[in-house]
Amino acid sequence: MKKIIIGADHAGFDLKEAIRTYLAGEGWEVSDVGTDGDAPVDYPDFGCAVALRVSTGEFGKGILVCGSGVGMTILANKFPGVRAVMCLDEETARLSRMHNDTNILSLSGRRTKGEEALPIVRSWLAADFEGGRHQRRIDKIG
Repeated sequence: MKKIIIGADHAGFDLKEAIRTYLAGEGWEVSDVGTDGDAPVDYPDFGCAVALRVSTGEFGKGILVCGSGVGMTILANKFPGVRAVMCLDEETARLSRMHNDTNILSLSGRRTKGEEALPIVRSWLAADFEGGRHQRRIDKIG
């Protein structure tokens, strides 16, 4: 079974729920680390929970959602082996997988509605890393 871990702060809660429901319907085993509502919380608590488990290899991929998507991306990229990307469109999501082998997708809960986010998620999940010259570049990142 395909496994993925997701998390969000209060500003990303609604979008996280839409993504979680979609992924479960597509046969993904979804581990949801919260948050569980729209009461104000600190995004690092949820971003760390996802990034740590991707960094250690427990999960191959994760999705994070906060108000802008930026905070979660910055936080996630501090973890070894994590290559997080913040996407507002399908092409960026697809290319981030193909060229950068991203393993965490961050989305903006305030700028991306569910009907816009699902194609981004689909593109990101469907794309495969091309390797080759891109692997050489990933190796230079560390």
